[in-house]
Amino acid sequence: MSVEIRHSKKEDIPEIRDIYAQSSCYAGTLQLPYPSLDKWEKFLGNVPENFYSLVAVVDGKVVGQIGMEVFANPRRKHVSNMGMAVCEEHQKIGVGSSLLEAMLNLAINWLAIRRIELEVYTDNEHAIGLYEKFGFKIEGTAKAYAFRGGEYADVHLMAKVT
Repeated sequence: MSVEIRHSKKEDIPEIRDIYAQSSCYAGTLQLPYPSLDKWEKFLGNVPENFYSLVAVVDGKVVGQIGMEVFANPRRKHVSNMGMAVCEEHQKIGVGSSLLEAMLNLAINWLAIRRIELEVYTDNEHAIGLYEKFGFKIEGTAKAYAFRGGEYADVHLMAKVT
């Protein structure tokens, strides 16, 4: 299986929305069920200069997306925060690793980012393992961070410092 990683385009927005409409993807992020195409078009159709969006493409289909915001505050311009999702049928086969590797390359080698932050639900062992594989460390746990599936869920605050 060949995975192509590239910047997302406006034409990708419906497929990106479809990824985040899958139950494991919205449950693993801060997205809500039944995402509207209009919301995603507003979000990814006109992104600010400090936001980067990459997609993973397999056989011509967008199967994953990773977004990264570089903080605009002058005292934190060396810091970014990222989040990602992979289509359910393409999880656990290297798509997430390809996306993360490409975004880390962009952040560290081209944008001079020294600290990359993310939040991951404490029960998402697969994602935690992926982030640890790329050098992220758990720095703390935020209790009752988000409401998910009828209850409050905790997240680990993870970061990679280069």
